[in-house]
Amino acid sequence: MVGSIGGWRSRRERPASAAGQKPSAEPAWYHLSAEEALARLGGSQEGLSPDEARQRLATHGPNRLPEAKTRGPWLRFLAQFHNVLIYVLLAAGLVTTLLQHWLDAGVIFAVVLINAAIGFVQEGKAEDALKAIRNMLSPQAMVWRNARLVTVDAAELVPGDLVQLQSGDKVPADLRLLRAKGLQIEEAPLTGESLPVDKTITALPAETPLADRRCMAYSGTLVTHGQGTGVVAATGAETEIGRISAMVANVEQLTTPLLRQMAQFGRWLTAAILVLASASFAFGVMVRSYTAAEMFLASVGLAVAAIPEGLPAIMTITLAIGVQRMAARNAIIRRLPAVETLGTVGVICSDKTGTLTRNAMTVAGVDTGERAFTLSGTGYDPHGAFMHDGQALLRPQEDARLAEALHAVMLCNDASLEQTDAGSWRVHGDPMEGALLVAALKAGLDPETAAKRYPRTDLIPFESGHKFMATLHHSHTGESFIYVKGAPEALLDMCATQRSAHGDTPLERDAWEGRMEAMAAAGQRVLAVAVKPTEPHRFELDFADVDADLTLLGLFGLMDPPREEAIAAVRTCRDAGIRVKMITGDHAATARAIARQVGLESSDEALRGVELDALDDEQLRQRAQAVDVYARVTPEHKLRLVQLLQEGGRVVAMTGDGVNDAPALKRADVGVAMGINGTEAAKEAAEMVLADDNFASIANAVEEGRTVYDNLKKAILFILPTNGGEALVVLAAILFGFHEFPLTPVQILWVNMITAVTLALALAFEPPEPGVMSRPPRDARQPVLTRLFLWRIGYVSLILTVGTFGLFLWEQFQGASIEQARTVAVNTLVMFEIFYLFNSRYMIAPVLNLNGLFGNRYVLYAVALLILFQLGFTYLPPLQALFGTAPIDGGTWLRIVVVASSVLFIVEREKARVRQLAMQT
Repeated sequence: MVGSIGGWRSRRERPASAAGQKPSAEPAWYHLSAEEALARLGGSQEGLSPDEARQRLATHGPNRLPEAKTRGPWLRFLAQFHNVLIYVLLAAGLVTTLLQHWLDAGVIFAVVLINAAIGFVQEGKAEDALKAIRNMLSPQAMVWRNARLVTVDAAELVPGDLVQLQSGDKVPADLRLLRAKGLQIEEAPLTGESLPVDKTITALPAETPLADRRCMAYSGTLVTHGQGTGVVAATGAETEIGRISAMVANVEQLTTPLLRQMAQFGRWLTAAILVLASASFAFGVMVRSYTAAEMFLASVGLAVAAIPEGLPAIMTITLAIGVQRMAARNAIIRRLPAVETLGTVGVICSDKTGTLTRNAMTVAGVDTGERAFTLSGTGYDPHGAFMHDGQALLRPQEDARLAEALHAVMLCNDASLEQTDAGSWRVHGDPMEGALLVAALKAGLDPETAAKRYPRTDLIPFESGHKFMATLHHSHTGESFIYVKGAPEALLDMCATQRSAHGDTPLERDAWEGRMEAMAAAGQRVLAVAVKPTEPHRFELDFADVDADLTLLGLFGLMDPPREEAIAAVRTCRDAGIRVKMITGDHAATARAIARQVGLESSDEALRGVELDALDDEQLRQRAQAVDVYARVTPEHKLRLVQLLQEGGRVVAMTGDGVNDAPALKRADVGVAMGINGTEAAKEAAEMVLADDNFASIANAVEEGRTVYDNLKKAILFILPTNGGEALVVLAAILFGFHEFPLTPVQILWVNMITAVTLALALAFEPPEPGVMSRPPRDARQPVLTRLFLWRIGYVSLILTVGTFGLFLWEQFQGASIEQARTVAVNTLVMFEIFYLFNSRYMIAPVLNLNGLFGNRYVLYAVALLILFQLGFTYLPPLQALFGTAPIDGGTWLRIVVVASSVLFIVEREKARVRQLAMQT
């Protein structure tokens, strides 16, 4: 056996001389030659012996990711009650229980339990991101042991093991490749690279970024073509996926702006209630000569009046309605608070492939040397046109040079095209070959006819070593010719001539290289195609037949084009004050080209991963404000960018589809995963999943998020004056020394709960206000209760107090019983809320118009339902016994409606004054 286990390196331990112990810093395995890496890892060409493998397994542990420590279900459930607003609700429930009003207490406790259950489920799902990453590891591996190829559990792999790879395998550990034969690996989940990567065994510079390490195969990636052998360099937590798993576990998941603000509001409200109740108790006992028992009940009534019992339920329901609306627009919300956070988003960090682009390769241009063509149409739909100098060609197949080049790529091709039952088009085979086939179909060529006319007799398949594919064809008249397609730098070395209208002429290499550079600058992947005649009736092909004397036919530029709807969505985001930044694992030139096409604000500059590493946090924070394109980035780069943007006060949404995106998705204020092409790790780390993988759905979700926040503010602006009015009525009764209070605690609870589940709920269905996507994102640090809100709450509370207390006194002066006077007070308060509900539909805009009064049918339904409730509250004997009410006559109802309607006109006058002041400033 060559070498020993002592050559292996761990990231975290100091050097040790004894064999079997793990030394210090792990070397960059891709920087070592294959032979040196094998020796340093203590492996051999025959593989490890079973005894050596067991010893190393005992030293390094199994090849699996560590399980995260989580709280048990009971602790997680109890933790949901650790919230000041929940404490207030529990106190309200306890008070109503002490008052023996079991129904009201049950409703309050039910609200608390529902909220706790939602939080419990959400927190449980947060751990699924780590489980999803662990499930990416391969369950089995083919390993050389004692010169025999055996299948073992992937968990038993150890550094130094020799692993065999073939098409369809999931790579079981991080490997330094020793042999590669046409090996291609799909690394998109790890690096973001949109196409399979050709693998080699050549050592690379130490500074090579992850996406360019062609001599490495990483755990969790998929072999799509060819075969290879590699020596295990890292297992378990030491692999690249293991590092990402550790990052996900260590990333702090931020709470949402609204939850932070409501927690602050709950603390403020609790303190205010305690101070107010204590002060009123002291005032009543010391100044108004109430007994301690009387003032205790009065203080309880005051506290119950000030507590917005229905607010948590309304918040939850409003967010849930937002979830339903977003789902209808292809945005699936996994965590309710993310709905509101979307309204504050100021930066969207978007992946490129499949989000801003279609994730379908398309031929964008063809250059035959004499003429350059562009193609319309995107994806694999074979409908489109060839354009030259802005004019569409009616019969492109009549251009001889173009037709020959298209025939070449159509015949030198192993892909096939299929139309599904749904009418969409699907490619079987390599995506780039599929795009070439589609280009030929757009020109009116028929692949089946061409294959019958010029059957293939032999081929040289594409491999990364020679970078081309060659096919041998013959006609039925005995002619034979070879078509070759591949990397242009390889084909230019093989070509001696080029096709032209005057026959074959010497190759003008500089001119072709200029055309290649122009295509690459436009973000296109360039392929060249060439032809060579050969001896008649030849049926075999070898490398010597194509190494020289080829005739170049043309260049094909391929790209993954941007979605048209994504271009419009980026424009919408710009109008809404949202900065879109592209963060991709793809090449910088491709990223810049797509950025220009989708309309990013800063698309001329792209920061690459190696350049990010050279910047400290302060430098990168400054650059991140101006640069919108980031290419060849790693998971650490994505996470760092998100954190620095957040530290700059920005609310960040992050999109992604791979396991490499999971840490940044979890850290972002709103993580957005792709539903079609996304990995389970990305989906579990995200708050939102796009059902259509379309950036436009993010812009739609932001609009819904802003609407949800507006509706939450409207609900808060509606509910709090109700509590303020009730509290002021009770406080006024204490101040004036009333021994019969206008409202009892149980009547206050009735008003709070019944109006919350009817009137306040109707505001959750409010449509978006005009211009919702024309205003800048709101500052996440701005409190919900602004000065205007506090003024409106106090102003409306005073109106409700004066009207309710006034009619209560009027009824008493007219000789009504205390039960009738309280019934009038409750119904007056409720009617005030009905009229104020229309004011609340628009915070500033006027509502005395058809749309303001009738634009939300749910408001009308809620008003009708609440009137029925109040009629039952007033006239049904069981409810009269429960709530201490009495029937009232029609004249009393008329007075109630006249007085209560005043709030509609008074508040509209106040809103007009606010608008006037806003215009003056």
